[in-house]
Amino acid sequence: MPYSKYLPEHMGSIKLLTPGPFVAGAYAELVLIYTSGTFGIDDTGMLKLSWRTTSDLSKPQFNKPEAPNFTTVEASNGAKLEVWFDRLNIRPYANTLLIRVGRGYLRASDTLTIRIGDRRKGSPGLRLQTNVEKNVELRTSVDAFATYEFCELPEQPGFDLMAGPATRWRAILPSLAVVREPFRLAIVAEDMWGNPTADAAATFRPKTSQPLRGLPDSIAIAKGDGPRVIEGLVADQAGDLDLSLTADDKIVGHANPLRVVNAAPLRRYWADLHGQSGETIGMGTAEDYFHYARDKAFIDMVGHQGNDFQITDAFWKKLNELTAAFDQPGKFVCLPGYEWSGNTGMGGDRNIFFRREGRPIRRSSHILVQGETSTAAIYTADKLFTALSGEDCRVIAHVGGRYADLKYAHDGRVERSVEVHSTWGTFEWILHDAFEKGFRVGVVCHSDDHKGRPGATTPGASTFGAMGGLSCYFMPELTRDALFEALRQRRHYGTTGTRLFLDIRGTFEQEVTGFSDDPKLGPAQELPVREAMMGDIIRPKTVPMRLFVEAIGTAPLDRIDVLHGTQVVQSARPFGASDLGRRVRLLWQGAEYRGRGRETIWQGKLAVANNRILRFAPVNFLNPERKVEETAAGSALAWTSVTTGNLAGIDLWLDAPRAGALRIETNIVSGEVDLGKLADDTVAFDGGGLGRKLSVYRLPENDWSRRLTLEHDVAFKGGADLPVYVRVTQADGHQAWSSPIYLID
Repeated sequence: MPYSKYLPEHMGSIKLLTPGPFVAGAYAELVLIYTSGTFGIDDTGMLKLSWRTTSDLSKPQFNKPEAPNFTTVEASNGAKLEVWFDRLNIRPYANTLLIRVGRGYLRASDTLTIRIGDRRKGSPGLRLQTNVEKNVELRTSVDAFATYEFCELPEQPGFDLMAGPATRWRAILPSLAVVREPFRLAIVAEDMWGNPTADAAATFRPKTSQPLRGLPDSIAIAKGDGPRVIEGLVADQAGDLDLSLTADDKIVGHANPLRVVNAAPLRRYWADLHGQSGETIGMGTAEDYFHYARDKAFIDMVGHQGNDFQITDAFWKKLNELTAAFDQPGKFVCLPGYEWSGNTGMGGDRNIFFRREGRPIRRSSHILVQGETSTAAIYTADKLFTALSGEDCRVIAHVGGRYADLKYAHDGRVERSVEVHSTWGTFEWILHDAFEKGFRVGVVCHSDDHKGRPGATTPGASTFGAMGGLSCYFMPELTRDALFEALRQRRHYGTTGTRLFLDIRGTFEQEVTGFSDDPKLGPAQELPVREAMMGDIIRPKTVPMRLFVEAIGTAPLDRIDVLHGTQVVQSARPFGASDLGRRVRLLWQGAEYRGRGRETIWQGKLAVANNRILRFAPVNFLNPERKVEETAAGSALAWTSVTTGNLAGIDLWLDAPRAGALRIETNIVSGEVDLGKLADDTVAFDGGGLGRKLSVYRLPENDWSRRLTLEHDVAFKGGADLPVYVRVTQADGHQAWSSPIYLID
């Protein structure tokens, strides 16, 4: 459906009578008047109003006048209209309200009155997009001649979305600090949809587990202040620091864990290297995108990864200018790069990062930028790796609309990591694909943000079913060079967006062989070592490895799993059987399949017989519109939830700890659990698809430890590589994955 350029000034005009601004995620009535131009609109001609593909603005509906999103269109001359919604337009404006003049026609100056969220018969209105954006455009195009050739109008209607009132506070610390070296605390208010908001006022008393020089006794934030940053904090002694914010004697926010050490050859820096802005498929400008990462998400490093087939030469030049301007060694790292967005059957998505600006962009196609490029397209991932040979770059395999197929193409010289989580979902299977092929890769998690919120991405009300991920990189300094070295050595771990503290180390009772690089890829220096950290490649021969794991969560920890390749070989939990009682967790997880439509919609209900539900709480319900409803007091619940490889659930607090039965029915899988027999084990029901299942198990009645350590012995028997890594799961549904330690023959 190409856009015609034929006489746009004669195709009419459209005006938004309710211009806003509006609160993101609120309900509103959008009233637009289209006035036809010189040619009118012929019989069976059309008008299209389109908004961004990744917007979660609600879909209009046309037959329930009292329900949300009710939409009407009326012609001033009484012409009969056909009106419907579809994703039927050119990216990045796929969401479309289509209006066909079915019987009759429009003459010049005839009008169409469009009410999206028509409130005249009781509808609350249209639920607006949930993320903040300037000028949310309703791009309007006209097929005046009934040829299905649409011409965009010269002036387009739009409105601004602003953040709502604060519903929660976040406190952000570094994960590692050195005694007597200054660091900062950032305090951010967020609305119900996760937008940073200045519509917030509070006076906090910070409480810490050890003294901090420079921390005020009281922190007052007034409306309009925005994020508060307190610089120059200093810890005078080593140890793990807990910080909470209290207001009116209630804890309203916990900071992420901070470890203070006497010396640190490797620091910990948080990054979201993967997202894009409105110049491609995202929202907002690239400049706003970088500002958000630095000044609102408070991450240390960011990258921009626009779909290559939407990046013109002019925008590539602009991106390179922006990354150069924002990159400040020692303060903030900003990487140039792009997403090679090849079709799945031709290798799938790859994130490409350059150490320096000015490198050529090698696109997977020119489908949306024909005539605006100066380099030839490279259609397949294997040829991409050939073209990248000799480039100073890093590549990360990504699972998005098109998932990276490592079995089709991989080059370990540049592709050192796989992305196991983003706002698209959780994809531990891509790591297992790498193991199957004998590839030695690390684990990262980034957001693939499309909403202008890198480093703090929430899914909103869209089919994106997960929080955006974050990765912690082990680096001696905050520079591009140090980041490239961390990626080369796989010294990083990824999370589902939380900043938990994770450390894994392997020790050996006698010297074993480590390597300066992957010996599969060429000559590598052999090094005598007695210790390994995540990402290392070790030839132990017959010497066993003792693995030490430590995790400090941002919420109570559910479990740590140790994996040998794809198999869980040991699990640890920070509580025992004697701590379990009346709290029972129902968990569901998984995806439909690997591709774009991977989200699973869980429509479920549960009933408790011969017992009573005293209270319940949702787990990892990320969309505020999706709620758990009590359908029968004390005995039955119902819900709708989305998973895309990640997990969600419900906690139940029962009247009797070990009595009755729990019956679960969902559209995916159902089952029944005898609560009298449920001990400290897990009852699971397979749901098919890609890792879909229901699980039922007990937890302590009240919150428990955020800290857990374990030791694990590994005896390598030779043969194929043995990747050893850990997966951490918090009680709130957040997860983390370490990069593996590879034991090789």
